[in-house]
Amino acid sequence: MHRRHFTCAALALPFGLSAAQAAGLTETDAASGIRAALERGAAAAVSQLGRNDGFLGNPLVRIELPGYLKDAVKVLKATGQGKRVDELVTAMNRAAEAAVPEARPLLVNAVKSMSVEDGLKILRGGDDAVTQFFAVKTRTPLTEKFLPIVTRSTEKVALADKYNAVAGKALGLGLVKPEDANIQSYVTRRALDGLFLMIAQEEKKIRQDPVGSGSAILKKVFGGL
Repeated sequence: MHRRHFTCAALALPFGLSAAQAAGLTETDAASGIRAALERGAAAAVSQLGRNDGFLGNPLVRIELPGYLKDAVKVLKATGQGKRVDELVTAMNRAAEAAVPEARPLLVNAVKSMSVEDGLKILRGGDDAVTQFFAVKTRTPLTEKFLPIVTRSTEKVALADKYNAVAGKALGLGLVKPEDANIQSYVTRRALDGLFLMIAQEEKKIRQDPVGSGSAILKKVFGGL
């Protein structure tokens, strides 16, 4: 196989492309299409989440209290703690909304550093291949970036320390997962979960309707999948 062109067999068999489509798709086309999909999905996800109510107003990614604490909300509200619970939930989501814009540079760098092998893996992958690429490449550095932002945001709410104290006790009783016992770590993890979920939603749209994306290279690369 020529380095710069995929043969008909290489593309037609895994993806069901026609011979004409396969013959006209170069390695450069494939890499450009994948990068365009990555950039579009990342930009859309950051834009949707990194704003007021990006998390709080979206039931798909809204951050609720974890474990038994979520189950205890009704009891807390019945004992007059409803306002404080709502304040904490709002603060958690606001912290996530403040952190998400910090993801953009890392996501862009991940796209720029994408190898040909990465691109082919994504092209051959399922509906969440782009999302998995970002998760592998960026989750650890994003956690490091998000945590200080989330910490500053949650410290503004007096209930943050109380949450950590109560969740710590609940951890000892097996009512809360270890990773959820600290509010800062919990919100950071959930913020990243939400980010990758929204990237997955955008990726699915591109794969299902590359023509509707309005991008010539996305039509060419994903149009025959």
